[in-house]
Amino acid sequence: MFASQGTTVALVARRADRLEEVAEGCRRGAPDSRWWSADLSDPGSAGELALAIWDEIGPIDVIVNNAGIPLRRPVQRLTMAEVERAMVVNYLSPVAITLALLPRLLERGTGTIVNVSSLGGRLGITHEAAYCASKFALAGWSESLAADLVDTGVNVRLVLPGAIDTEIWDQPDNDPADYNGPLAPADEVASGILAAIDSPNFEHYIPDMRAVVEMKTKDFDGFVAAMRSMSNKSVSNKSVSNKSVSNKSVDES
Repeated sequence: MFASQGTTVALVARRADRLEEVAEGCRRGAPDSRWWSADLSDPGSAGELALAIWDEIGPIDVIVNNAGIPLRRPVQRLTMAEVERAMVVNYLSPVAITLALLPRLLERGTGTIVNVSSLGGRLGITHEAAYCASKFALAGWSESLAADLVDTGVNVRLVLPGAIDTEIWDQPDNDPADYNGPLAPADEVASGILAAIDSPNFEHYIPDMRAVVEMKTKDFDGFVAAMRSMSNKSVSNKSVSNKSVSNKSVDES
C-alpha cells in the first residue's frame, strides 16, 4: 500500500523468499524498494540494521514496528526463556530501532513512528500472559515516547489490532487459541496504519474495540469472568471435538 503511493519501502523480516515476493510487488509502484533478511530477536542488531538502511536508501520518514511473535500458553507452562524471547521481539527490538534512529529524526525535525501493539496490549487475555506483557510494554513505551516528543516534529502512533487473519494463529509451539470468532483481514490493519500516519490522533484500534477496553477499566472482575468463561467454553468445545474423533476411530475400527 505504501509503494502504490510511490513511497520507497524498506522491508525487514526473516524469510528471504517471501520478502522478495513482496518487494517485487512494491517495485512496481516504488522501484527503489528493497528488503533485508533479519531476525529481530537481537535488539542490538536491529538497531544497527535500522541505521544501515537509513545510510543505504536515504532518510526514513516513517518507521513501522510491526514484527511480532505469539506465545500462547498458560503461565503454568511458560519458561523464563520463552517470556524473554517474546519481550525481545515484540518490545525491545522496536525500542532499539527507535532509539537508533531517533537522533536523526530529531535533527531533521520530522518523522513518524508507528508501533503496532495489539488489543492484547490493553487487555490481559487468558493463556497470553507473555504476549500481552510484551504488547502492554510497547503500548506504555509509545505513550511516554509520544509525550516526550511533543513539539519536536516527530510523531508517534499506536496501532492496536484485534483478531486479524494472519499466521499468528497457527504458529508451532503455541496452544490453540480460545478465540474462534471472525478474523478481520490484514488489509484492514494496513489501511488503518496508513490512515494513522496522517491522523492527529495517537491511538488507533483496528477494528474499533475501544468499548471492550473501557468495559475492562470499569469492571475488571466482570472482564476476568468473561475471559474465564471464553476459556472454559473453548476447553469444552475441544473436549467434544476430541470425543468425536475418538468415536470416529471406534467406528472405523
